[in-house]
Amino acid sequence: MERLLCIVSAMNAGGAETFLMKMLRGMDRTEYMLDFCVTSETNFYAEEIARLGGSIHVVPPKSKHPIASFLAVRRLVKTEGYTRVIRVNEHSLSTIDLIAARMGGAKTVIMRSSNASSPGKLSRILHKLFFFLPRIVPNVRFAPSTEAAEYSFGKGCVQKGRASLVHNGVDLNVFRYRPDARDLLRAELGVTDGLLVGHVGRFNLQKNHAFLLDVFRKIKEERADARLVLVGKGELEGEIRQKAEALGILDSIIFTGVRKDVPELLSAMDVFVFPSFYEGMPNTVIEAQATGLPAVIADTITREADITGLVSYLPLTSPTTWAETALASVKSVRADTVDAFKEKGYDTDSVVRSFVSLCFSQKGD
Repeated sequence: MERLLCIVSAMNAGGAETFLMKMLRGMDRTEYMLDFCVTSETNFYAEEIARLGGSIHVVPPKSKHPIASFLAVRRLVKTEGYTRVIRVNEHSLSTIDLIAARMGGAKTVIMRSSNASSPGKLSRILHKLFFFLPRIVPNVRFAPSTEAAEYSFGKGCVQKGRASLVHNGVDLNVFRYRPDARDLLRAELGVTDGLLVGHVGRFNLQKNHAFLLDVFRKIKEERADARLVLVGKGELEGEIRQKAEALGILDSIIFTGVRKDVPELLSAMDVFVFPSFYEGMPNTVIEAQATGLPAVIADTITREADITGLVSYLPLTSPTTWAETALASVKSVRADTVDAFKEKGYDTDSVVRSFVSLCFSQKGD
């Protein structure tokens, strides 16, 4: 069995981590396995990883202990005999982990660029300072969108063959519209005949929940029966609750926390609103479309995210325009999107094949 060590901050319910879990679930685990190197003692997917045969190794965070972190990654790779290591990219300096892996004996060092920008001013500065590292250290490079690839690997990297695209695939047996689940979830949420606006994402600056609240307030002016369901957790949740209370809409918002029944929640929603400042290729927008759910998203996000024609792109300027577009997007009948997903290679089977080919078949220098 060949094992791939995946270096991430934590195995929680974020987009990049969810992508890796989809790969782990879908690959032939008698031949291939994913292990994880993290800096967090708490990991949302820990039990499932163990159940599927993977391991989690904890190392010190680079932000607090850069030398100890570097040495721990090198030691882990050497001790466990990993020859293949992937780093999910946050910014260019993340490549340091791949240098440590090389020094520990890894021959194939892989980078997945998962975003088209970096959170915070310091991260963006670090990304610019060390821009050259992702272009010279990894010998396998891929991303979920052209924008995410070019952010880490340079302009034209996909066309020039220096990086590959591997889509954020969806298990179409899991992410599909289910009327029975819709009824059950809406009853649980206390929404029967009203309009349910939805969002799935961590409460942080990138996801732009503050703008989402402004949009929802405008929706409420037109649809008094509207509710907003926010799925996720994060450091800004308290601030968002305070703003919702100040806007007078807190009683119309449902905070679910992190949930394992996202496919069912998407079936329960009537429209998906996603005003992120930036994304590589948002899993949740892809998953929403798989259930036939119309989505209104920021024009900062790649056009490659529109697989089905159900996505509307808007600038982050007028909450009124967003509200009008969201209300106009609501359909009485859900679209069947299975053929579109398969045609464009966004089904999990196709993506797992691409991932395995890149990560386990490619040979390092």
